[in-house]
Amino acid sequence: MNTTTENKIVVGVWPTLVYHDGQAALKFLTEGLGFTQVCLYPGEAEGSIAHSELAWPAGGGVMVSSVGRQHVPDDFSWLADHPQSVYLVVDGDPDALLARAIAAGAVVVRGLRDEDYGSRGFTVKDHEGNLWSIGTYRGEIVA
Repeated sequence: MNTTTENKIVVGVWPTLVYHDGQAALKFLTEGLGFTQVCLYPGEAEGSIAHSELAWPAGGGVMVSSVGRQHVPDDFSWLADHPQSVYLVVDGDPDALLARAIAAGAVVVRGLRDEDYGSRGFTVKDHEGNLWSIGTYRGEIVA
């Protein structure tokens, strides 16, 4: 949920993903899914990402880093070998977003479908196996 404090939006939940190839992840997430890159801090290894934030158009965002962000691997580096799953709410046309994701290299796991709870959406897999489910369902939480 996003809240506003002094004209500043505060995001209370940040899914965090660690990739082997963080640069490819940023490209897929921005060009393929439509995230906007907010910040990027390089890691210690050449081309690695210590920390990045990407904003989602319907609110919220994700944090992305990569293996090599520091010389000594930590518990977060383990995540790169264990694909994760994130759900994104889309305001608008999920059909067009699916075509965009496929053009950026996504593999379709579950094609477009209408759910009995009122959502229209799909699930794709990125280049490192993370699942991205996108749909029109906003959940039951009301701010």
